Amino acid sequence: MKLSQFDFVLPEKLISQKPSPRRDESRLMVVHKDTGKIEHKIFKDILEYFDDGDNLILNNTKVFPARLFGRKEKTGADIEVFLLRELNTEMRLWDVLVDPARKIRVGNKLYFSDDNNNDLLVAEVVDNTTSRGRTIRFLDEGSEEEFRAQLNILGNTPLPKYINREANAMDKERYQTIYASEVGAVAAPTAGLHFSRELMKRFELKGVEFPEVTLHVGLGTFRNIEVEDLSKHKMDAEYFSIKQPCVDLVNKAKENGKRVCAIGTTSMRSIESGVSATRNLKTAEGWTNLFIYPPHEFSIADAMVTNFHLPKSSLMIMICAFGGYDLMMDAYQQAIKEKYKFYSYGDAMLII
Repeated sequence: MKLSQFDFVLPEKLISQKPSPRRDESRLMVVHKDTGKIEHKIFKDILEYFDDGDNLILNNTKVFPARLFGRKEKTGADIEVFLLRELNTEMRLWDVLVDPARKIRVGNKLYFSDDNNNDLLVAEVVDNTTSRGRTIRFLDEGSEEEFRAQLNILGNTPLPKYINREANAMDKERYQTIYASEVGAVAAPTAGLHFSRELMKRFELKGVEFPEVTLHVGLGTFRNIEVEDLSKHKMDAEYFSIKQPCVDLVNKAKENGKRVCAIGTTSMRSIESGVSATRNLKTAEGWTNLFIYPPHEFSIADAMVTNFHLPKSSLMIMICAFGGYDLMMDAYQQAIKEKYKFYSYGDAMLII
C-alpha cells in the first residue's frame, strides 16, 4: 500500500488542546472488526467488553520532563533543549534537539537555571549529529539521583508541538498514565491516559488482568513518513522490554481463549516485537524499529485501544493494518462527522 492511501482531511478544531475533565469520561468509539458495526460510547463503558481472564496489556513507560529552557554562554541567547535519550549514564551524555539549532556549535556551553536564576546544570555540546540534533554532556559531578532531581526541577512536560500552549501543573499529572513506573519516554503512550484508578479497580473486580510491557516512546514514533512506498520507511529504534510475568499472563489468556487487548500502538509494537516461533509471546529486551503496515499478520492481541491519529502517520497506518483499511478509513470519517477529538488528549477507539 502507498502512503497517499492513508490521507484524509482533519479539521484543526478537532485537535484536542486539553484533556477531558475526567480521564475515563472521554468518548469511546467501538469498532467491531467482524461485522463492521460502530458504536459510540463513553470510555468507562469499555468495561462491558471484557470479562474474567481477559488481558489488557499496558505500556508502563513514564514520561520525564524532557523540555529544558536555557541560555548560551557569552551571548546569553535563549535556547530550548529537548532531551531525546540518554546515551551514557556515567558520562551524562544525551542525544537532544536544540532550537534554534543554527546558533549551537560543538564546544558551546549551555546553562540551565531555576526560577531564582541559580545555575543548576551546565552542558557542553560535544557533537553535531543532524541539522537539529546534537549530543551534549552535562558537566555534573553529583549522583544519578541528584542529577535526575535537578532535571525534574528544570524540565517541563514535553507536550507535543500541536498543543499550542505552555505546559502547566495539570499536564504534569494528566500527560502521564496512572500506572507509569519506568522512566524513559519523551511522549506519553496516550491510549493509556483514559484509565482512571476507579476504572482499573472495576476491571480487577471482574477478573481482568493487566500484564505490563515497557516501550520508551521517542519522537521517532511521530516522525513524518517521507516515502510513498511504505516498505522503504525506516522507524527510529525505541527501547522495549517484555518480562516473564507479562509473558505468563498473556500466553495463559491465549491458551484459555480469552481476549488479549493491546492498550495503545506502543504496547502493540512491543508484543509484535516479542513473538516466538510458535506465535506466542516471549521475553525480550532491546531496541525495536518495527513498522507495522498492511498487510500484517498479528500474532498476540485480538483487540486494541488507541487514540485518533494524524493522517499518513505510522500510528494511523498500524491501526489500518489491525482493523482493516476500509473499516478504519470509514471509522475515521465517522469520527470527524461526530466531532471526536484527535491526538494525545483526544478521544479513544476500541477495535475488537
